[in-house]
Amino acid sequence: MVTEIAEATLRARVVITGRVQGVNFRWYTRRQAQELKLVGGVRNLEDGRVEALFEGAEEAVRQMVSWCHAGSPSAQVDGVQVTYESATGKLSGFHIR
Repeated sequence: MVTEIAEATLRARVVITGRVQGVNFRWYTRRQAQELKLVGGVRNLEDGRVEALFEGAEEAVRQMVSWCHAGSPSAQVDGVQVTYESATGKLSGFHIR
């Protein structure tokens, strides 16, 4: 009998500060998240920050959070706040809001 080992999943809520709006940050975030097979979304906040939610394989989520420290080619990231949570498994796709 073959037993499958479930891959650990994780959720990260991330808020990115700096010059992150008007530089295609959300588009690049979605592209990177899709490459890592993550679900969730990304949106601009009224105060100029960007907020993202990533869920998926733990290693992929951690890679995505690391990517956020540099962001899109034209972005200037000044700070990244991360809150890790248990994955819910209820999300599908990766959306720009």
